[in-house]
Amino acid sequence: MQTGDFPGPEKKFQVRKLEILDINKGFIELLKQLTICDSVSHKEFEERFHEICSYGDDHLVCVIEDDKSGKIIATGSVFIEKKFIRNCGKVGHIEDVVVDSSARGLQLGKKVIEFLVAHACSMGCYKVILDCSTENKAFYEKCGFKQKEIQMVKYFT
Repeated sequence: MQTGDFPGPEKKFQVRKLEILDINKGFIELLKQLTICDSVSHKEFEERFHEICSYGDDHLVCVIEDDKSGKIIATGSVFIEKKFIRNCGKVGHIEDVVVDSSARGLQLGKKVIEFLVAHACSMGCYKVILDCSTENKAFYEKCGFKQKEIQMVKYFT
């Protein structure tokens, strides 16, 4: 699964893989609406982009571009963890899902999640998991996720 067309109120929104030129389309600025995201130089972006690409289908970053403005208005990623348990099974981890504040309510987040879940399924994952804030719990439940256990974190400074 590489791209998907989804009807919007007045246009179609296409979910596609991140491209190297997306740095010029507001990709980093969009991530800043999600969390702390320092400035990323073109060189740093290019290096990380190529590193992610080297993982093949085991790490996918998708975006939705507004065809009118040319700006990236939604993104998310999934990476595939290879395990020993469950007959050497695989788990998809969804991360960094964000929709531009000006495009919320158009169900673009749902389209991103559907795209990422379908990718994890096509890769043979037995489950897909994600962490979210309490405020986003209802959104992910609408996408078919359910709460299980708790998240723990330890940050390194």
